Parts: sequence; C-alpha cells; structure tokens
Amino acid sequence: MSTVWVTSASLIPAGITVATRYLDLAGVFSCALLGGAVARKAGLDLFGFLVVGIISGLGGGMIRDVLLQHGTPVALTDYAYLPIAVAGAVVVFLIKISEESWSRLFTALDAAVIGFWAITGVNKTLAVGLGRLPAVLLGTVTAVGGGALRDVVLGRVPAVFGGNGLYATVAVAVAGVAVICVYLGVPGIGVGLGIALALAFRLTAVRFGWNLPNSLDWRPRSQVAATLRRHTGPATRNGKEEQSHPRKEPS
Repeated sequence: MSTVWVTSASLIPAGITVATRYLDLAGVFSCALLGGAVARKAGLDLFGFLVVGIISGLGGGMIRDVLLQHGTPVALTDYAYLPIAVAGAVVVFLIKISEESWSRLFTALDAAVIGFWAITGVNKTLAVGLGRLPAVLLGTVTAVGGGALRDVVLGRVPAVFGGNGLYATVAVAVAGVAVICVYLGVPGIGVGLGIALALAFRLTAVRFGWNLPNSLDWRPRSQVAATLRRHTGPATRNGKEEQSHPRKEPS
C-alpha cells in the first residue's frame, strides 16, 4: 500500500493564485489610502504622502516575502505594485480625505485590508510548502506589517499594540479560517468567509469598544480599606496618614 503525500502547494489551485494577486493589489491600494490619511493628519508634504503611502501599502507584503525567502519580493518584480501604492497616496493628497470625516469608511477599509492580506499571506505561505502554523503567522504579519511600519516611521505606537479594536486578533482569526478552508479543500470559500469575518469582527469590535486588556496593577486591594479612605480622609503612605500643609504663596 503506497502512501500519497499531499503538499501544501497542491492545495492552492491556479484560480486562487490569481485571486491572491488581485487581493494583494487591493490591499496595497487600500492601505496606501489609509497611509495617505495618516500623512494628512500629520501635516506632511507631497513627498511625505508618497513615502508613508508606499510604506503602508507595500510594507506588509515585503515583510512576508522576505520571511518566506522564496525569491525577490513580489513588490519589486511585479510592476503593478509600486504604481498602485503611489496612486493611493496621490488620491488622498488631491482629495481632502481625513480619518475623522471619513471615519466609517476608513474603519471598513481597514477591516477589509486585514481580510485581504491575511488571506494572501496564508495562500502564499502554503504555496511554498510551509505548514499551518507558519501560514497563520505570516498571514497575521502580512495583515499588520504595513501599518506597523508606517506608525514607526511617524513616531506613533503601532495600532497592533494599541488595543485598536482587536486589530491583530482579527488578523489571526481570518488567517486561521483561511488555513482551515484550504485544508478542507474549499480555499475559495475561505477567501469570501475570511473577508466577511474581518469586516464583521473588526466593525463590531470598533462599534462596541472591544479591546484586549492593557497592563494592570495586580496589587491586592481591599474594598473595605478603599471605602474607609473615602470616608475618613486623605490617603496614607507607609501606614501613616499624609498631612496636608497649606501652600505658601511666594513673597
């Protein structure tokens, strides 16, 4: 009885490979638009718009392709990528589009980008023969990488670390769904389901303010002691009540 080995590449049909390229380009344009909106908020000039738009649009895919070590990054070999990133930045430069006035549109666009790039990261990783966990990892990196690079360049805390509506959590969920669908033999359903999940999950998280917890003060607190402090006077330090002294005005 012979054993038949099924490679990851064989799980990605040619039609999905073509769809992956167009999803990648849609992610480039959309993220360049988002980068342009951030550049406008920062008050940058045309060159600043172009730099931020290109980094935002191409960054995630470049990180993915470098980590895959499977040839030159596609953004450097496919001549459609750079012009599309530049076009996204120029559109926002010429048309006054800001994060505040177009907040709903940008939230939806941001959610769609997570779906686009998480799926392309998964498909490209599986196509080179890597397994499930690397596919989820690189799907997540592809989805959040461009925005993280953009924020670092602008001196901001990357949104992936800022509790921004479960940003990275959505990418992990979409990448996981895409991997499951590929191994079930329905990668096309994975594309549609992944994008729908990204939109629903991200928009709901933003709507209801869902975030991962920030760092907490884990020192034990006594509810009784807190109540007594509210009713008996000022807080204490080292077991002794702090004395309040009248502030002296300068003579």
